[in-house]
Amino acid sequence: MQTKKNSLIESITNTISGFIISLLIQLLIYPIMGIPVSFHQNIIITFVFTTASILRGYLVRRIFNSTQLPKQLNYERNNERQQSHAKGF
Repeated sequence: MQTKKNSLIESITNTISGFIISLLIQLLIYPIMGIPVSFHQNIIITFVFTTASILRGYLVRRIFNSTQLPKQLNYERNNERQQSHAKGF
């Protein structure tokens, strides 16, 4: 299981590539769609969506980790019980 810090680092690392790709796509799509956006505005838009993506990725990972921990503990307890019964304790 990951620590909270590692979850955040992974999410940020994953999102950096998304930031670059998103920026490039927006630079192509907005003019095609006739949406006038300066490069500076495009950076701000990309930054807002990137921040939302980092937070979403972090929260989803924490939720998944919190739901998996009880399952893992139950599995370990059941495993210990089975080993105890097999030894005759």
